[in-house]
Amino acid sequence: MRRGLRLLGAALVALASAGTGTGTWLLVRDSGPKQPEISAYSDGHLTRVGPYLYCNVLNLDDCQKPQTQGQLPVNERDPVQLSVPAAIGRAPWRLLRVYDDPANPATTMFRPGTRLAVTIPTVDPHRGRLAGIAVQLLTLVFDTSGELRDVPHAEWSVRTAWD
Repeated sequence: MRRGLRLLGAALVALASAGTGTGTWLLVRDSGPKQPEISAYSDGHLTRVGPYLYCNVLNLDDCQKPQTQGQLPVNERDPVQLSVPAAIGRAPWRLLRVYDDPANPATTMFRPGTRLAVTIPTVDPHRGRLAGIAVQLLTLVFDTSGELRDVPHAEWSVRTAWD
């Protein structure tokens, strides 16, 4: 009788272990490396967004192009609070602010490890209303004429929706 109970107990332990292992595998099997997300907040509204474009920094032809774009309701009174994760902030990154005239964007570069958050006015006295923002990670490349240029290998985008 005792031997039967021991065998039954061992079988239950083996079954529970197999179930736990299978459950763990099901939870993590599709969770490859996640790409960073940025967040933008204004007047009680929050949007989190993954990359619009995400390329291999060593091979700019190896890209994922989900073209994800966030949307954030804004007004004239409340600025946008932009946050980037450390995965972006520990690299040099560029912030593009696009206003009513898209041919005249405002650009700010941030050195590695200096900023994880930025306050952005929704109205610029010279450029008008904010239409959207983009965060870019840059790579230096030589173009076809041999000039050294910075091009984004990753970009996150948020457009504004005015009340």
